[in-house]
Amino acid sequence: MSFANVGAMRDHNDTGTLDLHTGRLLIGYARVSSIGQDLSNQRAELQAVGCTRIYAEKMTGADARRPELNQMLDYLRPGDVVTVTRLDRLARSTRDLLDIAERLQAADAGLRSLAEPWADTTSPAGRMVMTIFAGIADFERSLIHSRTHAGRVAAQKRGVRFGRPPALSGDDLALAGRLRAGGLSVAAIAERLGVHPSTLYRALKDQADG
Repeated sequence: MSFANVGAMRDHNDTGTLDLHTGRLLIGYARVSSIGQDLSNQRAELQAVGCTRIYAEKMTGADARRPELNQMLDYLRPGDVVTVTRLDRLARSTRDLLDIAERLQAADAGLRSLAEPWADTTSPAGRMVMTIFAGIADFERSLIHSRTHAGRVAAQKRGVRFGRPPALSGDDLALAGRLRAGGLSVAAIAERLGVHPSTLYRALKDQADG
């Protein structure tokens, strides 16, 4: 199906500028990171390139909620192009940008930044750049994972234990052993030590296996 046909099939209540050459709906997204900042400049730039449907929000960097962004991503149809004035208006980090780019790709929609011409996934060059970025991000994650794993192994060799601290100390287990030898039930000992009986069972079993 052509982009022109895609555009023609959209609901008649949709608002936005259709690129007459491609049939793509040009959708703008604007964001400021401070309540005191104004969205008018971003709106004007997006309208100048043909975006008449613009999602805009004022959200601080510490606030992870971006309802307008999520609404826009849910609205997208194949062939649409999301346009932003700068990439940092759309994403807070490279990882965030790649996650959003993946959602756009899944929706068969494009991405274009007015300040960064290379970030245009409607062109082969732009798609190549985003692919390179994704590869770099995956490489960074693998390096972090390798370093973290190596650090854990080294720490374990030094006797460092990871995970939640044991519910019962060595003294608790010693006391439990004496009480158990004296004929007290596991349930009664667990109640005295303030733990669930199953916790005491596991601890005693681990001690015996060790």
